[in-house]
Amino acid sequence: MATTLKVLRTLAATLFVAVFGMSTAAVAAPPPGPIQQEGDVTVRDFHFQNGETLPEVRLHYTTLGTPQRDASGHVTNAVLLLHGTTGTGKSFLVPTMAGELFGPNQPLDASRYYIIMPDGLGRGGSSKPSDGLRARFPKYGYGDVVNAQYRLVRDGLGVDHLRLVLGVSMGGMHAWMWAERYPDMIDAVMPIACQPTQISGRNLIFRRILTEAIRNDPDWKSGDYTTQPRHWVFAAPLWPVILDSAVRLQAQGPTRQAAIDTYDRMVEAARKYDANDFLYWLDSSWDYDPQPALNRIKAHVVAVNFADDVINAADLGMVKTLVESVPTARFVLIPEDDRTVGHLTLALAGVWKSYLERLLRESSSEAARRE
Repeated sequence: MATTLKVLRTLAATLFVAVFGMSTAAVAAPPPGPIQQEGDVTVRDFHFQNGETLPEVRLHYTTLGTPQRDASGHVTNAVLLLHGTTGTGKSFLVPTMAGELFGPNQPLDASRYYIIMPDGLGRGGSSKPSDGLRARFPKYGYGDVVNAQYRLVRDGLGVDHLRLVLGVSMGGMHAWMWAERYPDMIDAVMPIACQPTQISGRNLIFRRILTEAIRNDPDWKSGDYTTQPRHWVFAAPLWPVILDSAVRLQAQGPTRQAAIDTYDRMVEAARKYDANDFLYWLDSSWDYDPQPALNRIKAHVVAVNFADDVINAADLGMVKTLVESVPTARFVLIPEDDRTVGHLTLALAGVWKSYLERLLRESSSEAARRE
């Protein structure tokens, strides 16, 4: 047990940075060798599904590797990686991800694949409320985020075929939407730590607690503040607490004072966020419900969840039933063990990469057919 706790403490900083409280850039370390580039694509006259528009939207991205083209000039080796709610494209560059995925002979070897990691609409270097519009920024939904990703990939980068779409948490939900919206564009899809149905139950309730904490902060001023609201951050630790495992939280706070100190660090970490950006992140799931259109999916799918993830509680049995309704899909539930840390296991690619390797093998015939 002592060894397990030592390992969990070592992982704590990386996972906390990757999923909640600090700038991912602080630990982002690209794997040695592959070409890493960043850029922005500007989409003009962007229409949101609620009828609002912006004259232009900025979409930031990071890539690894080099696009390979067939005789017709089409990119054949593109992979799209989609981050979670509080992340950016660089979330995939933390050591527990990049060190397991992008190196030589690893599943997404960057010498073989062209890896695209967008910052979702409302996050990172992409257009967001904190750029200046504040609460006047259009009330985007997940559908708008996916549409923006598509515009980036198809129009901005000139990619019309994806070997794989892999997403974690919110990014996994977006991966389900990609599979439905663009069924002829994708060979394989791997949604991790999510469900292919509308957000409800515990997941919605804890989101509501956080959004109402922002809306009821006296400094929020209906989103038209000039100084960051100060009070909502005391509720913000609910986010990492509900995503983490009881074992790892105990490792971080093994005594009363250590637990208080952990809470205080979480509060301070939340101060780095813009309140409107955070509110929009949580509210943007309002339109998510891929369940009715699961029959549109043609790609090979492996959906991975974790038995100790309380957000996607395995004992509800919903995910397995829904995934198995898709003829080309398979559900994997990774059991709780000394490697898993609840929902945050999504950032430990070493736990789930064997299923990615199998998915790429199983979908290789589809990739060959397209070529």
